[in-house]
Amino acid sequence: MTEPELIDLLEQSFVRCRSLEAPLAERLQAFANDLRRLVPHFEAAVDSLVARLAQSNAGATAPKVGEPMPAFLLPDEQGRLVRLEDFLRDGPVALAFNRGHWCPYCRINIEALARAQDEVAAEHRRIAAIVPDRQRFAMWLKSDAKAPFPVLTDMDNGYATALGLTTYVGGDLKQLMVSAGFDPSVSQGTDNWMLPIPATFIVGTDGIVRARFVDPDFRMRMAIGDLLTALRSAS
Repeated sequence: MTEPELIDLLEQSFVRCRSLEAPLAERLQAFANDLRRLVPHFEAAVDSLVARLAQSNAGATAPKVGEPMPAFLLPDEQGRLVRLEDFLRDGPVALAFNRGHWCPYCRINIEALARAQDEVAAEHRRIAAIVPDRQRFAMWLKSDAKAPFPVLTDMDNGYATALGLTTYVGGDLKQLMVSAGFDPSVSQGTDNWMLPIPATFIVGTDGIVRARFVDPDFRMRMAIGDLLTALRSAS
């Protein structure tokens, strides 16, 4: 199979999995299953990376429940600078770290968050996504997911690194990712191949973390039901 043929098949799989009327975890797993079937050596490399990250307790030092969420000042997809306290004036917020516009799992995750936005907004809660992509790619991701919430740009993974949420991809997986059409160096504008660990933090109006989901396995994300429950219980 040629690289263009593989990329086309993966995009078809992504479209199918994202459109499934199923819980987020099932849609993510469906894409992972397709990737394992189409490119088994790719998923084997991912399994190896995830095992290494788990062994090193990657993400363990990120803010925990009961701890303050560190402040940030990040541009949104329009280039407007946004602070954490700007969100918290209106109510609790869910901050969702994603790897970038190129990542199918992140696109599925953000589209699922977009589906939940009406329910979130009706209860005076908010969602914000954070990616290491430059502005035009953050704007594309927002448009692609039809997300009504902001997509913030964390250039050079500065905020994610401060939270202990960045990892190095590694040479073997890097080449496999490029062959499959996944190249974060384009949207990040750097070739360091550092990516954030996908994570979601529910932050109360007092700036304290009320719930969190941190998993070095980027195929896993916080369940939408858990996110909604945590947002409802936060104040």
